[in-house]
Amino acid sequence: MGCSGSKQTDAAIGGSMIGGPDDEPMTNAEIESRIESSEKTHSVVLGGMKIRYAYLSQRGYYPDDPNKPNQDAFSITNNFCDQDTDAYFAVYDGHGRDGDKCAQFSKETLPKLVEKFVSRTKNKSKLHDGSAVNAELTKEQIQNSCHKAHVECNRAMHKAQYIEDSLSGTTAISAFIHGRRNRITVCNVGDSRAILGKRTGSKETSKGSSNLKAMPLSRDHTPYRRDERVRIKATGARILSLDQIEGLEPIRPDEDDGDDLELGEELDEGGDPPRVWSPHGEYPGTAFTRSLGDSIAEELGVIAEPEMLTREITPEDKIIVLASDGVFEFLTNQSVLDICAKFSDPLAACRAVVAESYELWLQYELRTDDITMICIFVDDVDTRSPSVRNLSAVSEELAPGAQEGAPADVEDPMLSCGGAKPVKTTLSKEKSRALQKMKDNMIKTEPELPVDQFDKNMFTEKTEEEKSRIAEAIRASVMFQNITDEQREMIYGFMEPISVKEGSWVIKQGTVGDRFYIVDNGKFEVRIVPDGEEDDGSGGNVVHIYEGSHEKHAHPSFGELALMYSAPRAASIIAKTDGSLWALHRYAFRQVLAQQSSRQELLATLKKIDMLKNLKSEVLDQLAAVMEEVTFGRGESITEQGSPGDAMYVIQKGSCEYLVRVEGRSHNEALKSGSFFGEEVLGKATKYTATVVALQTTSCFRLNRHTLNQISGEKRVSG
Repeated sequence: MGCSGSKQTDAAIGGSMIGGPDDEPMTNAEIESRIESSEKTHSVVLGGMKIRYAYLSQRGYYPDDPNKPNQDAFSITNNFCDQDTDAYFAVYDGHGRDGDKCAQFSKETLPKLVEKFVSRTKNKSKLHDGSAVNAELTKEQIQNSCHKAHVECNRAMHKAQYIEDSLSGTTAISAFIHGRRNRITVCNVGDSRAILGKRTGSKETSKGSSNLKAMPLSRDHTPYRRDERVRIKATGARILSLDQIEGLEPIRPDEDDGDDLELGEELDEGGDPPRVWSPHGEYPGTAFTRSLGDSIAEELGVIAEPEMLTREITPEDKIIVLASDGVFEFLTNQSVLDICAKFSDPLAACRAVVAESYELWLQYELRTDDITMICIFVDDVDTRSPSVRNLSAVSEELAPGAQEGAPADVEDPMLSCGGAKPVKTTLSKEKSRALQKMKDNMIKTEPELPVDQFDKNMFTEKTEEEKSRIAEAIRASVMFQNITDEQREMIYGFMEPISVKEGSWVIKQGTVGDRFYIVDNGKFEVRIVPDGEEDDGSGGNVVHIYEGSHEKHAHPSFGELALMYSAPRAASIIAKTDGSLWALHRYAFRQVLAQQSSRQELLATLKKIDMLKNLKSEVLDQLAAVMEEVTFGRGESITEQGSPGDAMYVIQKGSCEYLVRVEGRSHNEALKSGSFFGEEVLGKATKYTATVVALQTTSCFRLNRHTLNQISGEKRVSG
């Protein structure tokens, strides 16, 4: 947990502990205590800038450790360095056993150290009247002061007796706004992030998009970056994924002579990023290359020195976001800014972004990360203020500490996004396994609608206001990215309005899901029965609350995975109040999906399969639309020679080994994207003729015999 701080009011607030030793279901009050946020939006004038800001931090959901404290923290200090034109904003994301202590220590220590070194530098740069308070520092002086503060904070953390930081630490992303010159200095250590929403073009935008372009103000410190890998390896450290450490993935030759590597395709698709390891053992295993703390990793090049950027804030700069990596696990920089741009209030923007991030974590993982965000709306930038106009007259005499020839007022270029950790768009291996386990016991509560009947029953015209609310809800979802205007109109038409009474069960955990829901209005509880326990009728522990509101422009969504996977629901959804929902059926969504490139490629593959290529064109189109996606981890057997089966597979992403043993002889080959196997069981055969094993995290399209027969109208396709 963190707290908003100022010179006048602040004291540290520790993380709230939720639940008790008996692990009773959480009350609504306990759910709310997971979230710490501004009571209201704060407004402040900083020199020539008028800004409004808010903050929100939500503790993560960890099924195996329900009482785990929030390891995120944040700090906000106005009247920074005794200047009413200055303010300091920061977010900290702790990790390891004492990660919460490391984050809290940095929150309490780092801002004070920045003040200390900035003030010390100002004392050396006094004006002619002897005043140091109003001395304006150069970019180099500001950055030198911030650098010293981070290094000193790291040293102090090592010495703190109540913190064990050998394998614990924290990130730190900060924005020091020095308002007399409308400038901002961003300092970054780790993989938390700062982004800027810059206005581009006219205010008129298409439905579902904003006129703000996301610009990075920091770059993640991870092994995805070539420069960071080279620096780390120079200490003798190794950079490997967990699967490589365990021998499940081969160790490839160094590729550090090129640009930033796109390692995500091979190493992170299943939640297995590249990590830093000692040459002498399997430790520390950090997925970042800089942090405060982590004394063991520090010997391997995981340093506390920040990367910094100083630039002027212009009238085109509208939104600044500082956030922990929990926000960016499933959301791109642009998605975050698009959500923020929907709101006129930064507190509402914080709530919407954090809620969307939390919901995506619940959908794609078995847990959620701690999620923390500070949102700053820049309402006005006056470049004509006296302090800015007179700057050029005093800048030279205010910079005696700068190096000779160093430009005092040069703006840093905007950073590139190269080497950033890829945004996840698929289920984690753990989530995929959990879904498969639940499938074995899933409950069928209602008959599925026949494929050829869904369109006539579900398509309804929507008003422009209704379309606008639906567009807001689906804007940030990975399921609906890159859709055309025609596809968007299809989605609007297929959305089914549903009225719900308080206490009604919208979804029951363990039942088959076939609809995606948008909350148009009302509150809905998310309840989960822990694995191995029985439902006492309540639906289990409350882990989240969805709230939809027309007035707040808040329209959260749930059940997204039902559009892609024929899988049981991982949680129950119960109406806390009367409300209204929009529902999208899987069949309707698949008709939209059939127009996307990946399904078109799948269709081309189906036309090559001997036992399917003679089917009618419309049948093949439907097959490509309804085939479900499944994910397998490295080393998992997808089919086994001689074992019964009823489904074939087409590889969408990843690679597999195909192995056949006949009369003591073995034949094997590598399969890649676009390859297919197991089609023999759709014909007369009932057993697989080959063993296929995933060589890395692999996504496949799956077609089973029942679906084929239902769509083709045949009892069995002849092989």
